[in-house]
Amino acid sequence: MELKGLNEKTIVEISKKKQEEDWILQYRKRAYTSFLAQKNPSFGPEISLDFSKITYYKSEEEKIVSNWKNVMKPIRCELKDLGVLESEKHLDGMGVQYESEVIYHHMLKELEEKHIIFTSIEEGLKKYRSLAEKYFGKIVSYEENKYAALNSAVFSGGSFIYIPPHTKLDRPLQSYFRINSRGMGQFERTLIIVDEGSELHYVEGCTAPTYSDDSLHAAVVEIYVGKGSKCRYSTIQNWAFNVYNLVTKRALVEEDGKMEWIDGNIGSKVTMKYPCCLLKGDRSEGVCITIGVAKKGQIQDTGARMIHLGKNTKSKILSKSISSLGGNATYRGKVEIKSKAENSLAFVKCDTLILDEESKSDTIPTNIVRNESSCLEHEATVSKLKEEYLFYLMSRGLSKEKATELIILGFIETFRKSLPMEYAVELNQLLKKNL
Repeated sequence: MELKGLNEKTIVEISKKKQEEDWILQYRKRAYTSFLAQKNPSFGPEISLDFSKITYYKSEEEKIVSNWKNVMKPIRCELKDLGVLESEKHLDGMGVQYESEVIYHHMLKELEEKHIIFTSIEEGLKKYRSLAEKYFGKIVSYEENKYAALNSAVFSGGSFIYIPPHTKLDRPLQSYFRINSRGMGQFERTLIIVDEGSELHYVEGCTAPTYSDDSLHAAVVEIYVGKGSKCRYSTIQNWAFNVYNLVTKRALVEEDGKMEWIDGNIGSKVTMKYPCCLLKGDRSEGVCITIGVAKKGQIQDTGARMIHLGKNTKSKILSKSISSLGGNATYRGKVEIKSKAENSLAFVKCDTLILDEESKSDTIPTNIVRNESSCLEHEATVSKLKEEYLFYLMSRGLSKEKATELIILGFIETFRKSLPMEYAVELNQLLKKNL
């Protein structure tokens, strides 16, 4: 089944295909009305998309399976070549989305015995309605921006995760997203609920082949971090050069909770993504470590947002930007400490490495402190690839390419150390290909 072009009929057909309840269809229709009324963002890179030419839904498989042998052989072989099958050995559970639908889902039996829920968003909305109605669409509203509204109207696939109180996972859960068709739009929707006193590490990977036609990835991620809980969300997005990557990610953090975003952006034509923490509870904490890598024809407009609402809250943003061959890697972020968020601390550090004369990078921070008992620090550095560093390393027997690679890996060491080992290895390989 394939649905191309954006109108109310497309939205109804998606909902009908998924056999959704009426409350979800009505939510989609309200979001579509909001999408039509909103304009593109007034900041950042220009977005030039013809919404009538995008495919909003496409499925190759009719149902979710838990055994790779039951996935269509061409798809299975493709995912094997990408290393997806191999990575499952290091995880507690995995979901794979191909085009618009989750086609594979598996979780260790002992996690089921702990009453952990890890399934597709469609199954989550159907089977766990009380949870869904409490959290779905509550942390990210479709009225916030045009692409959150678009996702809310046509969302398909994505993960629904619930971690019960006082439950900790030994290894991460992972979802992998693949766009494989020309002119395709992927609109996964992820809802993660980490209940009181629990911990979760969630890992996400994304890829797409290169076509001449533009594709669109417009995801929404909502995360609830309960009292005393911890959630880490790690992702490396390696989209092709024809993909617009326009994503809204936000976490609501309760008292003594901690949210960590580890966010890598290497591929895509244009990326606009600013993971956010709403530090609602007293003593809650938010961390965001980001990297944006841009080369010729790419704009990486990335960063983070930290909104302090509770007292004694803490936030830290570490941003690394690398631009080469005429690329543009920009940090854009916002930190706001509200008037009632007394005795709060925020730290922002933005480092940029420019590899040649053609490339560009900007740092565009918005820092606001609305009370006198709180403190916000902001550091920023911009540097070029220094010839003396290259000369020293080359004098030790390294080629110019190897010396450059070593300098770059040192520059992003903080980010690499935050990743699972297999993802750190993947990051090294991606950087070699993209710089």
